Amino acid sequence: MRGEGAFGKSLLPGDTGPRPCNSAQVTYIAHMELPSEVPVMTLPNAILFPQAFLPLYIFESRYKRMLKDSLNTHRMFTVAMQRPGQLREKPSTVAGLGLIRASVSRQDGTSNLVLQGIARVELAEVVRYRPYRVQRIRPLRSESADSVAVEALTMKVLEIVSGRLAAGEQLMALPSGHFQVTAAGGEVDETTNPGVELMAELKNPGQVADLVSWTLLTDPLQRQALLETLDVEFRLRRLIHFLMAEAGRSSDN
Repeated sequence: MRGEGAFGKSLLPGDTGPRPCNSAQVTYIAHMELPSEVPVMTLPNAILFPQAFLPLYIFESRYKRMLKDSLNTHRMFTVAMQRPGQLREKPSTVAGLGLIRASVSRQDGTSNLVLQGIARVELAEVVRYRPYRVQRIRPLRSESADSVAVEALTMKVLEIVSGRLAAGEQLMALPSGHFQVTAAGGEVDETTNPGVELMAELKNPGQVADLVSWTLLTDPLQRQALLETLDVEFRLRRLIHFLMAEAGRSSDN
């Protein structure tokens, strides 16, 4: 299960992964005022991209406290991937800042919540470690991506995605039935792929790269690398490289 570890789980039981938000939510997110310091939830292999919806299961004592405090304040915390090879908690420097959109408490004291990614952030100095880690953050903005090269790279990414879906591959973050394109009369249109349509509707190439990264890439280190890549053209090029390499490995098998 992606993102599961000793601190918590990044998926609810029976769920298949994060979900994208619509254009109205994207506009809302872009104008949010971010706090200067936030709690940090460190999870192995978990990456939260902007605009994604990430279900989480909270069961550890410190994160129960963190959730309670967050709900009583700005409703935000970061999800950071644990640095590989580290025995102690060591979050990656670049993380995803999320907004708690829904939270349900259970009788056993655990909670299920849905976290919406709102920004890439750099984790700066530690404010405190107990009862849970809190760090100052610096928002990271994607660099301008208005160029012919970026447009061509975006089309290449969509072409790769379309080809993989045509071959029967499932998008991890777009579970069957979650996005349905209906034809006249209310029947599901089997000729249209909802995943590609959703991506094509996005006007921002950086958002396309992020969406494809967490729906198709399975290697957490590759996904983390793309989270850390602010230059959109370079992000798209790296994404294409990762997707082509992954396709090559699949064909070899």
